[in-house]
Amino acid sequence: MFARASAVVFYPQCGQVRTMATLKDITIRLKSVKNIQKITKSMKMVAAAKYARAEKALKPARVYGAGALSLYEKADIKAPEDKNKHLIIGVSSDRGLCGAIHSSVAKTMKNEIAKLTGAGKEVMVVNVGDKLRGLLYRTHGKHILINCKEVGRKPPTFDDASIIATELLNSGYEFDQGTIIYNRFRSVISYKTDEKPLFSVDTVASSENMGIYDDIDADVLRNYQEFALVNVIYYGLKESTTSEQSARMTAMDSASKNASEMIDKLTLTFNRTRQAVITKELIEIISGAAALSTETTKSAVQSIVFPFVTFIFFLPSTDKEEAYRPVCSWQKIFVVQSSGIKLKLIVLFVKYQ
Repeated sequence: MFARASAVVFYPQCGQVRTMATLKDITIRLKSVKNIQKITKSMKMVAAAKYARAEKALKPARVYGAGALSLYEKADIKAPEDKNKHLIIGVSSDRGLCGAIHSSVAKTMKNEIAKLTGAGKEVMVVNVGDKLRGLLYRTHGKHILINCKEVGRKPPTFDDASIIATELLNSGYEFDQGTIIYNRFRSVISYKTDEKPLFSVDTVASSENMGIYDDIDADVLRNYQEFALVNVIYYGLKESTTSEQSARMTAMDSASKNASEMIDKLTLTFNRTRQAVITKELIEIISGAAALSTETTKSAVQSIVFPFVTFIFFLPSTDKEEAYRPVCSWQKIFVVQSSGIKLKLIVLFVKYQ
């Protein structure tokens, strides 16, 4: 004989099914959205004040950047094709809630890295801002040379750019050509991810067009290149900061508007839920009163309940008036207007013979 193996049966266990939200849940969520709206409005005001200062400081910074890059443009300096070391400086910040400011720079840097590595060049990256490190570390960690933090908390200064340039020069990485990628400010609601070229001292010195400058020796050229590097980084920091503050101001304004729309929807849901709860309780009261309609309780109800109780509930209004005609002598129907919704107000007057 074969012994029948015992079968273990697992019954599906359904968790708690979420039905209509209670009034308490809606109240808590409504309060949370209102608190978030207060925060976003405050952040918008702070960003607007910082944006005004950043835009004012951007104009003189653009002069530094244009002056530093004018030599490369006038001398038409280009890196030789046989040079393989390339440096990318990405300018961002440590703070978020500003739209696609950080992701746009990171996307441009990833595309540039892919293009240069595909051409067989060595690429290293300098991240100015902790947000860029978070976006690039997992996929392009081997290309990261320097990470700069504590950027964006205060308005950038020329000393900040000098510190970044000093760390780069002391890193020992001798690049032949470089690129600085940043967000160029265009207007309050618009910015564009842009890039500017950088060149090493050897690349500039070996350029054919540099022969027209007779009085430039190696020391002067090196000092100028270091100073130009600081100016370009400072220019990128100022452009990126102004774009960040304008984007944060726009993002917080959109968040405040979305919170207002959500508050309106939650308020409407709260009112409908409260009306449904009241209607349910009234139905229970009416059902209980109907259960007491016996000969022994008529006199008690007439003497005690009748002076104090009137039953009222609402039904949606329709065009068919005959659907709400009185079915008994103590039922009255009225048409009322409540919160813009046409309702049938049914008043039940308890009257016993």
